[in-house]
Amino acid sequence: MSKSRASGSVASIGYASGPLFFLSVDAVAYMPSGVADEEAVRLRAALTSAAESVATLMQSADEEAAGILEFQIAMLDDESLSEPAFAAIAAGANAADAWSDAMADEIQGYEAAEDAYFRARSSDLRDIAARVLRKLSGVAELAPPQGAIIAGKDLTPTQFLAMDWTRGGGIVLKAGSPASHVAMLARSRAVPMLVGVDSLEAANGDLVLLDAEHGSVVVGPDAEAQRAFMSASAAHRDRVQHAQLRVRDRAVTVDGVAIDVLVNIAEPADVRSLDLASCDGVGLMRTEFLFGHGLPDEATQYAAYRTVLEWAGDKPVTIRTVDAGGDKPVPGYTLDETNPFLGLRGIRLSLSRPDVFRVQARALLRAAVHGNLKVMFPMVTIARELAEAAQLFELEAKGLAAAGIPHRMPPLGIMVEVPAVAISPEGLAAAAFFSIGSNDLTQYVMAAGRDNNAVSMLNDVRNPAVIALIGQVARFGAAKAIPVSLCGDAGGDPAAIPALLKAGLRSLSVTPAQLPLAKATIAASRAMDPIDGAA
Repeated sequence: MSKSRASGSVASIGYASGPLFFLSVDAVAYMPSGVADEEAVRLRAALTSAAESVATLMQSADEEAAGILEFQIAMLDDESLSEPAFAAIAAGANAADAWSDAMADEIQGYEAAEDAYFRARSSDLRDIAARVLRKLSGVAELAPPQGAIIAGKDLTPTQFLAMDWTRGGGIVLKAGSPASHVAMLARSRAVPMLVGVDSLEAANGDLVLLDAEHGSVVVGPDAEAQRAFMSASAAHRDRVQHAQLRVRDRAVTVDGVAIDVLVNIAEPADVRSLDLASCDGVGLMRTEFLFGHGLPDEATQYAAYRTVLEWAGDKPVTIRTVDAGGDKPVPGYTLDETNPFLGLRGIRLSLSRPDVFRVQARALLRAAVHGNLKVMFPMVTIARELAEAAQLFELEAKGLAAAGIPHRMPPLGIMVEVPAVAISPEGLAAAAFFSIGSNDLTQYVMAAGRDNNAVSMLNDVRNPAVIALIGQVARFGAAKAIPVSLCGDAGGDPAAIPALLKAGLRSLSVTPAQLPLAKATIAASRAMDPIDGAA
C-alpha cells in the first residue's frame, strides 16, 4: 500500500517522479556584532548583494521572468522598504531581527490587502526577506537534488529560476495559485505543478509520483500505484509527441470547422525558435517589455514591432498597446493606487498620458508597412475610449504624412475583458475586431482574484456565466462581421477549449508551448452542439 495520497489544483500540466524535497523554513542563525553602525553596514551590504544576485538571475531570464525579477530589484533599492529596519538597528536591534521584523510587518500588510495585486506581491516580499537573511548569515542558496519534487507552502520566483529543471522535477505547494508568477514560469518551462495540496504526509527523500494532469500526489507508491502512474504518464507523453508531430496541420474540429490558432508573445525574441508554419499568426504581442526600464522612445518601439511583423510575413500580428497598471506597474508611468485592477490601467492610462501614447502610436503606424498589423487597445470599457484612441492614431498618421514618413493605418480593435463590454458589445461595434481577455474577464465576472488560491475554484472560465458572455460576444461578432478571438490563458487550456468552441469562438491565441496540445484538443473536439447544431 502506498504511504499516502493527496490532491490539489493543476497549475502546470505534466508528470514527474522523484525524491521529495521540502523547502526549508528553519530560522537563519546570525551572529550580531553588538555595534549599531556595524549592523547597519552589514544590512546595507546584504541588500546590495541580494540585488546583485537577482540581477544575475535576470541575465539568463526570458522577458516574463525578467519582469518579475525587476520588481524585486526595485523593492531592494527602495529605501522606504528598509528604513524601518535601519531605524530598529539604531535603537539597538541586530540586523537580522530588525530586517525580519520590518519585513514581517510589510508582508502582513500585503497579505491583508483587499486588492489581489498586492496579495500576489507578498510572495515576492517573502522571497526578498529570505534572500537578504541568507546574505546576512552567509547561508547558501537552496540546492535541491536534480529531478526532485519541490514541496512547501509556496515557492518564490527567484527560487524557481535558480533551480535546474532540465533533468525533470516538479512542484507541490500548499498555497500558491494557478495564476501566480511561479505557475506561469512553470507552464512556460513544462514543469509539472500542483497548488492547494494541504494534506501531504511525507518526509524529505520520500519517492513521490506527481500527476499534474489529474491533480494527485502519491507518496511512497506501491507497485499498483507505480503501474498506474507509468501508464498515465506514457499516455500523456504519447499525446504530446503526437501533437508535436501534427503541429503544422490546420486545426479542424471533428465536425469539420476550421479554427485559427495564433500565438501570444511577450517580446520579439519569442519568435526566434517558433516555426511560423505551426501557427496562424500572432494573436497577442504584449508591449510591456518595452517599458521595463522606463519610457521607450519611438525608434526602439518601431524596431521591435518591425522585427515581429517581418517574421510573420502575410500572417496577422496583433500588437496590444501598453497594458500597464493592475499587476503590471511601470516606474514613472503607472500610479500608486489602492485598487490598481479597477483603476487607471490599459487604455485609460494611455489616454491620460497622450505624450506617451503618441510615441507608441507613431511607432505602430510606421511599423504597419512591414506586415499585416492589427492594433488592439486593452481595458476598453466605453465607446468614447475607442473613439479617442482612434482619433489620436489619425492625428499621428496625418503628422507622419506631412513629414513624408512611410506609414499605414492598421485595423484598430479592442480587448473584451470588462464585463460591461461583454454584456453590451453593441456599444463598441466601431471596433475592427474583438479579442477576449479571458483572464481579467473571468476574475471580474466571478469576483475571484486569479492569483488567489483560496478562491481558485471560482476563477474558472468554464463557469456558465463566463461562457455565456463569451458566447454573446462571439454571436454579436458573427452577426456584425466583427472578427472575434480569445487571447487569455483559457485559449491554450485543453480543459477549456471544448467549451470555448461550443460558445462560438473560431480563433484562439495561445502561448507557443501550448500550440501542440491546443491543436490536438481542437482536432478531438466538436465546434457545434450535436443536439441542436448551434454554434
